[in-house]
Amino acid sequence: MSDVEALGACYSTPRRAIMAPSNKVVIAFDLYGTLLSTDSIATELAKIYGEDKAQSLATAWRRYQLEYTWRSNSMGQYKSFKDLTLRALVHAVVEQPGKLKLWDNDAATLMEAYDALHVFAEIPAALQLLQENSGALDAYVFSNGTDDMVGNSIRTSPELGPHAGIFRSLVTVDSLRCFKPDPRTYAHLVEQAGKKGHEGDVWVVSANAFDIVGARAAGLQAVFIDRSGKGWVDRLHDKPEVIVGGVDEAVRVILSERVSPDLSM
Repeated sequence: MSDVEALGACYSTPRRAIMAPSNKVVIAFDLYGTLLSTDSIATELAKIYGEDKAQSLATAWRRYQLEYTWRSNSMGQYKSFKDLTLRALVHAVVEQPGKLKLWDNDAATLMEAYDALHVFAEIPAALQLLQENSGALDAYVFSNGTDDMVGNSIRTSPELGPHAGIFRSLVTVDSLRCFKPDPRTYAHLVEQAGKKGHEGDVWVVSANAFDIVGARAAGLQAVFIDRSGKGWVDRLHDKPEVIVGGVDEAVRVILSERVSPDLSM
């Protein structure tokens, strides 16, 4: 069995129709690294490669996953996020000291574990805020993942799955055959949310600096989630106006902005 065949079964996630314009503010949450912690997959990696290698493997896997999307964008040679995720896993394993191997059954197990990531600690509080303020906000998930990958990740996440109904739609970029921060991905988000011509009503909430840069370049508003407390270290774009420590704080700031648009942090 090939590495790609080892991905396992997929579940289709139907696309929802483009939403009619409304006066609600749209919050689009990045999924991997913002709502769901990719570090939590280190537990599964430890079962195969040991505790001493698990965290470094998890970090490398995530790094190459993102790097592969940027390479694909630059070359104009698209491969799905699911395919790139598997290829990044292979890369992360084979570069480790000790000549580690990745067997097809282990690859399948790890990819399945990617569909059951845990949320960050503050996400339940953020979900409660979204539920309580559903009359003022429309929440979306906005991800590089394929429809089936994003749908599976949300449905099978122990903490996120029971609250999946909070999100009005899952917006993915697979049909565009490109990844964030390509401007087409943010235009697609605006269109899917019914906010064309009202880009300022759309907020992107992400812990990925490249996502924040891309959103702002496309005319959207953005909140950077700085869980590490290092501040804004990216030097490709100016520091965003709103930087917070967690997703729940981001929702509170956006609610405050909706009431008082001149408020800044």
